[in-house]
Amino acid sequence: MAKELIKWTQLPTISSIQEEMNRMFDRFFKGGELPDFGMAGTWAPPIDLSETADKVTVKAEIPGMDPKEIDISIQGDTLMIKGEKKEEKEEKGKNFYRMERRYGSFSRSIDLPASVDTNKVTAECKNGVLEITMQKKEEVKPKQISVKVG
Repeated sequence: MAKELIKWTQLPTISSIQEEMNRMFDRFFKGGELPDFGMAGTWAPPIDLSETADKVTVKAEIPGMDPKEIDISIQGDTLMIKGEKKEEKEEKGKNFYRMERRYGSFSRSIDLPASVDTNKVTAECKNGVLEITMQKKEEVKPKQISVKVG
């Protein structure tokens, strides 16, 4: 079986391999919890951001956290969510004992796609998901203009 030849220009360079390795380590170590290691450290809750004509909605996964321990603020067009996660897991069996602790403070800043009315912001936590709903300012909402036929 003959092997195909690859042009030298298509082979990866050392710097591109190093960049890919750096990205891989960043995704691994900065991506949040490390469930298989039982380590403690910094984590960040996953965020979903959606926008409609009237509002902007942000959902953050915060399982096991007390919603009263979370600080939410808006500065300009940036939403800030801060908090600290404290979790302990203990398992006992006939021939084993296992205890894991995961904790860490987090701070997420989300650039909002539109200006929001800071007087019309609500936050609700249900089943470990924090949902922040922000109504858009009137001048930002799209306005439908009808064309009159003469």
